[in-house]
Amino acid sequence: MTSGLELVIGGPEWIWIILLAGMLLFGSKKIPEVARAVGKAMGEFQKGRAEIEREIRASTSTNFNTVPPSKSLTKTELQKAAAAVGIDATTKSEDDLREAIKRKLNS
Repeated sequence: MTSGLELVIGGPEWIWIILLAGMLLFGSKKIPEVARAVGKAMGEFQKGRAEIEREIRASTSTNFNTVPPSKSLTKTELQKAAAAVGIDATTKSEDDLREAIKRKLNS
């Protein structure tokens, strides 16, 4: 049974109710300040989220195993790099180490 006096409040009516409640709570002079503060907070949140997403993309897209050894590495550095990828570096020359590391990284 309906009485015919039901109050139906749709989407646009809620906006007016919220605006009216905001004016009653904060006053008409404070509303722009509150809106500005909310806007700044949302902007900071968006910046933080974008920075975190950028860091995540950078950390997942960086592949350290695909960078070939540079010609400027010393033999000690080459031996460390070879050992890191599982190559016996004790009996090889610098050029042999570079080639072995390149082959290992490309396979």
